[in-house]
Amino acid sequence: MSDEIRKRTQETAKKLWTGGIKMDPPYLTWKEFDRDLANDLSMFITGNLYSRTVLTLPERQMAACAMLAALGAADELKLHVNAALNVGCDPRKLAEVFFQLAPYGGMPLVNKALEVFREVLKGRGEWEAFTQGGK
Repeated sequence: MSDEIRKRTQETAKKLWTGGIKMDPPYLTWKEFDRDLANDLSMFITGNLYSRTVLTLPERQMAACAMLAALGAADELKLHVNAALNVGCDPRKLAEVFFQLAPYGGMPLVNKALEVFREVLKGRGEWEAFTQGGK
């Protein structure tokens, strides 16, 4: 693994996973089972995929949040909503992304995504500002 990829991985991971609510990233679980594979996965996902510049990190996180919400993957969604906010995603746009699920996945997925989103905003101390922000 090159030093360049390692550096990109660390820089991108810091932007995504530092700050907001306290959560352990899945990488820590992966490492418990297989340290080498965990490093390979991290380098691929964070160092190669997330550090690409075709999409910005906020755009990438909006896409990740939409997909995870559509899958009903609440734990992963919590992690990525927090990361999305860390890299500057507009909370109103995230809410809109979750409402967009209605015609494609149904209201149960919308409801679950909004519950996760509210939990993250509350954990970050940002819920009141969000609710005071209007439509």
